Amino acid sequence: MKSVSQRLTAALVVSLTAFAGCGSGRVVLPFSLDPAASFAPRDSSQLGTNDAAIRGIAAILVHDLKLPMPPTFTAYVYSGREGFERGLVIDGNVSPVRAAELSEFAVGIGKRRLLLLNDEGGTARGREWFRLIAHELAHVSQIELAQGEGRAEQWLAEGMAEWVAFSVIERLGLDTVTRRRALAAAGIRNHAALVAARLDLETLGNPRGFTVRHLREGSLPTYQLAFLMADYLITRDGFPRVVAYFRSFERRQDRHANFRETFGQSLDLFEIEVLGHLKGLLR
Repeated sequence: MKSVSQRLTAALVVSLTAFAGCGSGRVVLPFSLDPAASFAPRDSSQLGTNDAAIRGIAAILVHDLKLPMPPTFTAYVYSGREGFERGLVIDGNVSPVRAAELSEFAVGIGKRRLLLLNDEGGTARGREWFRLIAHELAHVSQIELAQGEGRAEQWLAEGMAEWVAFSVIERLGLDTVTRRRALAAAGIRNHAALVAARLDLETLGNPRGFTVRHLREGSLPTYQLAFLMADYLITRDGFPRVVAYFRSFERRQDRHANFRETFGQSLDLFEIEVLGHLKGLLR
């Protein structure tokens, strides 16, 4: 009799084989970007297709936010969660266990020169779809800056990606960063980290720890917390300084040293400072 693990492996092989041989439910969009020839859209009316949305939002990142994008990258758009999960394995080279975990809560993943999106239903063409694309493209840019995945503080990677996404939808006339900041402040009012007066950036700083925290404490409030911390750092030191932080990993892969060198203080001291700022938002 086969073990449980053997049966799961066999089922996975069958499902992946079926997926690989079936073109439905998966759209592949290759992109080649020339910053000199790209134009940022005037508003969201110019983003009527996935191709136009990804291309237009990438142009906003390059021209408005001065973020680098790879000269070529590929976007995969899936029509549902199961296809997205399989795509993470086949197209994104994510382990089956991690793909199953990610597909439980994520609808998009930005990897090195790859964008993987779950467009379930195929009709999502509103503000949150554009926010998702911008968030994941920000991760593609961060990886390009660092020349590798998962090197920087995860809370800062996620928080900066949210800041970029909110800036993009503001640029498109669909929302404002100010409103998102107020929503985030309200959303973290009862967050466990603030109640305990301990953010634990050491855990939030690595991908696995960040995932564990938001599965335990709630995805939305954990991302709101990350956004508010990144927003504070961007307001204090400027967005170019945060960009420089990600670029510092190209020459040295040391989370603590790169943070200290870029922002002039240790992560421990920043945690104390930003905790005071967050508490002030709730008064």
